[in-house]
Amino acid sequence: MGEFSEKATCGTVCLKYLLFTFNCCFWLAGLAVMAVGIWTLALKSDYISLLASGTYLATAYILVVAGVVVMVTGVLGCCATFKERRNLLRLYFILLLIIFLLEIIAGVLAYIYYQQLNTELKENLKDTMTKRYRQPGHEGVTSAVDRLQQEFHCCGSNNSQDWRDSEWIRSGQAGGRVVPDSCCKTVVPGCGQRDHASNIYKVEGGCITKLETFIQEHLRVIGAVGVGIACVQVFGMAFTCCLYKSLKLEHY
Repeated sequence: MGEFSEKATCGTVCLKYLLFTFNCCFWLAGLAVMAVGIWTLALKSDYISLLASGTYLATAYILVVAGVVVMVTGVLGCCATFKERRNLLRLYFILLLIIFLLEIIAGVLAYIYYQQLNTELKENLKDTMTKRYRQPGHEGVTSAVDRLQQEFHCCGSNNSQDWRDSEWIRSGQAGGRVVPDSCCKTVVPGCGQRDHASNIYKVEGGCITKLETFIQEHLRVIGAVGVGIACVQVFGMAFTCCLYKSLKLEHY
């Protein structure tokens, strides 16, 4: 009986240190997950206004929430491990399970939206650019379009001819411009009055191809981070179950 107890204690100690190591790595992973979510929201938020669906935004918010919960859970896991409190271990396991589901959801949403992105952009981007650019109440779209065209060296959704359908161009408020100044290779006030290839960006596929590639790259990052961390959590849940069982054996 004494030998069994000694083995159980030794096993418990090993599990405690394994779980502690996992918690340290888990806390850093939570920081990384939250950083990816914040990075998407803070630095790439301009382009979100050009998307009809809120899925891209939702995946970023899920990662931020999951990252915060992961960091809090990591601290709880350390307390539960070294205090050997079975009720805390139960709570820790439940939180791990919730985070696991959140990150799987983020990964699945990213994958689904990745498949639907091309169709969404083809159906909505041109209308968004031509009907909301320089219109009252759509300053975010105006800023996003200008940044998109300058950053990716493109003009119009499919090509520069798309701007002929622009409500802003047709209204006469454009000051004789045929494209926005942000289409120009060298931006100066009024440069959009001339749409010659020597003056503006004329890229095959237009801005829609550039934006699609950009968002797909970020969706791959979001999906990989979400699913990757979720898979690591499976080990954490397994260690937690083993430690919980070990403590139960020692109690008896």
